[in-house]
Amino acid sequence: MNPLSAAELGILDWIAAHCQSAWMDVLMPAITRLGDSGIIWILLGFAILLFSRKERATGFQVLTALLLSLIFCNLLLKHAVGRIRPCDLNTAVELLIHRPGDPSFPSGHTSASFAAAMVLVLTKWRGRWAAMALAVLIAFSRLYLYVHFPTDVLGGALVGTVCALLAVDIWRKWLDKTAFGRILTGTQEENAP
Repeated sequence: MNPLSAAELGILDWIAAHCQSAWMDVLMPAITRLGDSGIIWILLGFAILLFSRKERATGFQVLTALLLSLIFCNLLLKHAVGRIRPCDLNTAVELLIHRPGDPSFPSGHTSASFAAAMVLVLTKWRGRWAAMALAVLIAFSRLYLYVHFPTDVLGGALVGTVCALLAVDIWRKWLDKTAFGRILTGTQEENAP
C-alpha cells in the first residue's frame, strides 16, 4: 500500500471513530442514495428546465454539466486511473451500502453533485446554497461510508467544478444568443414585432 493511501485510510478511520453513530448510520446511506447516478441533480435540472420559464437556461446548464461530469469522471478518469477503493484495502470495515464495483478515483457522486451545485451558484439560482450544502453532504457521505478516499472526493469536486464552468461558458459564449438560446429562454417571443 502506498503512503498516500495509508494516510487517507487513517483519515477515514478517524471519521469512523469520531463521527459514527446510529443515526448517522441511517442518514449517510440515505444522503448518498440521493447522489446515486446523479438522480437528484438530473431531476432538479429537468425541473428547472421544464417548470421555471425564466430559468430554463440554468436547467440546461445543469444538465450539460452533468453530462460533462459523466464523460470526464465516470467514462474517462475512473478507468484511466483505476484506483482501488478504501473498502477493498481495509476489508475489516462493515459497509452500510453495497460495495461499488467501479474504480475509486474520482468520486462520481461528488463530481455530479459539484457539477450541478456549482452551475446553480454561478447562475445565482435562488436555492444555490441549499444545493451546495447537499453536494457537500453527499461528498462527505462517501467518506463516512468508507467507499472513497479523501483525494477521490477532492478530485470529484474539482472535476465537477470544471464541468460546471465549462457548461456555463458553453451557454454564455455559444448558445445564449443563438436561436436555440432564444427559444429555450422564451426571449424570441418577447422580441417578435
